[in-house]
Amino acid sequence: MATNNNFLEELRWRGLIHDFTPGVEEHFNKGVVRAYIGFDPTAPSLTIGNYVQIMLLTFLQRAGHQPVALLGGATGRIGDPSGKDKERDLKGFDYLESNSARTATQIRQMLDFNPATPNHALLLNNYDFYKDMNILDFLRDVGKYLTVNYMMSKESVRRRIEGETGISFTEFSYQLLQGYDFVLLHRNHGISVQMGGSDQYGNITAGVELARKIDEAKVFAVTTPLLTKSDGSKFGKSESGNIWLDPTLTTPYKFYQFWLNADDRDLPKFLRYFSLKNREEIEQLEAAESAQDAKRIFAEELTVRIHGQAAYESVLAVSKLLFDNKADADTLRSLDAGTLAQVAEEIPSLKILFSAIQDGQNILDFLSETTGILESRSEVKRAIQANTISVNKQKVADLGLMVKPADLLHGKFLMVENGKKNKYLVVVE
Repeated sequence: MATNNNFLEELRWRGLIHDFTPGVEEHFNKGVVRAYIGFDPTAPSLTIGNYVQIMLLTFLQRAGHQPVALLGGATGRIGDPSGKDKERDLKGFDYLESNSARTATQIRQMLDFNPATPNHALLLNNYDFYKDMNILDFLRDVGKYLTVNYMMSKESVRRRIEGETGISFTEFSYQLLQGYDFVLLHRNHGISVQMGGSDQYGNITAGVELARKIDEAKVFAVTTPLLTKSDGSKFGKSESGNIWLDPTLTTPYKFYQFWLNADDRDLPKFLRYFSLKNREEIEQLEAAESAQDAKRIFAEELTVRIHGQAAYESVLAVSKLLFDNKADADTLRSLDAGTLAQVAEEIPSLKILFSAIQDGQNILDFLSETTGILESRSEVKRAIQANTISVNKQKVADLGLMVKPADLLHGKFLMVENGKKNKYLVVVE
């Protein structure tokens, strides 16, 4: 298959190159290259930070090269000290295996794994490399090739040794495992390039060194900048406000709204890192008079790609319901149960028991005693008389109105509004 030798040029104009080892550009010019990135299953989902690496594999595949995703079933059991000031808590094996399965599912949805594609993606797990290796084999076949001095020179290790907490032998040995991954991947699968975030450069170059010493092989490294916002904060698995790719952890609506509400200063970086539009199209969006319009186009592109067209349509429906004053009862009733569940994530949601309305309940009691939306029956009465109360987008004028099971949307939801700004979703259990 013909390759596009401008893979690194593509990364360069997008700002996606932080560092690389000598000779990598010439290597990519020689033909189809197999390159890999590792994903440790220490969290229940990939994050938007991980997605930078998925995009790297995407650009690689689009350029005609072959992407390989390596699940860290083994390394995830050890703990990577990179970027951490103290020892990680070791995760349980069942937890890691469950995370590995979910991560594998996500990755398969984001790259072309069709065997009919000449440069189809590969998915491997480094647990398969080490599950039958004993400690003597590891020390003889791997440990003897890197000096302690070399390993201590790596920034991730040096920072921990110089810090207050130090570093355990377990995490100290992490770079040996990741480095030997590269040796085995080159030996058994012809993989010659490892890519990753800039915080992985020490681990990756350890692999380059091991391949040279053990197999006299020439392999290469490419790293990307870490994803940060304009205020300097980063996206990470343990950082608050993280954006997950799993819709159960970050709803499609929240995902869309994050990009829509991003700082205008971050837009050029986000576009170049994550958009599949070409350079001319991206530069046009960067130069657009309205940053909000550009963010809306970008947010749509990314939401559809990660969550699908149907989820994007639901996002628009939620937005219309919450922010469009023209949204009516028909708009509300057109939403499916999944979309209403997203609404419950965005406005105050109140859980009540079905028994409370099983035989019907007067609106005065429902809004005061059962849901607590208003403090008293008299306050509810005044609000109804002031024409501010709506149930399922229908104005309530009758003080004797009974709230009944038949009013529930999908047998579970009821929307209550007190004026234009105070919206609540009652969830019946």
